[in-house]
Amino acid sequence: MGVSAAVWGTCIERYLFTVRRHDLALLPPGSPSLTVLHLSDAHMAPWQHRKQKWIARLAEEVQPDLVINTGDNLGHEDGLRGIRSAFDPLRGVPGAFVHGSNDVTGPSPRNPLRYFQGPSSRPHRGLDLDTAAMDAYFTGDLGWTDLDNAAAVLETRGLRLDAFGVSDAHREWDELEVLPGALAAIRRRPLFRRRPATALTIGVTHAPYRRVLDAFTDLGADIIFAGHTHGGQVRVPFSRSALVANCDIPRDQARGLSTWSHRGRTVPLNVSAGLGHSIYAPVRFACLPEASVLTLRATTALDSA
Repeated sequence: MGVSAAVWGTCIERYLFTVRRHDLALLPPGSPSLTVLHLSDAHMAPWQHRKQKWIARLAEEVQPDLVINTGDNLGHEDGLRGIRSAFDPLRGVPGAFVHGSNDVTGPSPRNPLRYFQGPSSRPHRGLDLDTAAMDAYFTGDLGWTDLDNAAAVLETRGLRLDAFGVSDAHREWDELEVLPGALAAIRRRPLFRRRPATALTIGVTHAPYRRVLDAFTDLGADIIFAGHTHGGQVRVPFSRSALVANCDIPRDQARGLSTWSHRGRTVPLNVSAGLGHSIYAPVRFACLPEASVLTLRATTALDSA
């Protein structure tokens, strides 16, 4: 039985890429619906052609209005070559991204059993990755916006979206204290020009630590996107809860759409189980690699009732 599970996880399931779909009424009445493609944790190596081709097909199959990328794109020092193959069809689609640690430092061998002791704390010892080249590709070639400890205005389908985010909270690169000022700056009323009303405020983080989710909720996020957890990567079949999350989020919220509440506000939270894995831990079990597609539609009287 154990051998069969190992063969399934290493040779079959990690290639069974799937789309997890959700429908949410979040936009102001009368707004057009938005299709949001949430990508995370590709951990791309140049030889992973099946993953690259599957991601590339999403542009045509999903036809997203917005892409949210929650980091850990690279899994090898030459991973950007695979990322280009996967993401090139998304050129021109508005998007935003934040960094995970594996956008900065390559993976290194480690004992996977250590994750059961709690969030990993040993610093990465892998090679430094070419983060600047990746960022230049995302911002220059694809036209996406860097939200690492920053805020920006995104526009799609005639709607203004205010977005903010932090760099990898797992490595304590998040700078939550800069976000109120960053948000105030993008919302400052321009002189002699009418500012369109904000249709939605989006919070983006790689690692969904409670301190980040609490702060995002307090800052007025209408929806939060995160990755990092891999959904546990190895799960007990049919269980709602992950065995591990590698952060302090409740384990039953380590994958999929849920809600987060703080100080009287409750907002949708989508945690992607991600598309990949470390090249040193090539397995997924009862946790399919995934992209998320969220259809955001206008609220109606029935939604408010």
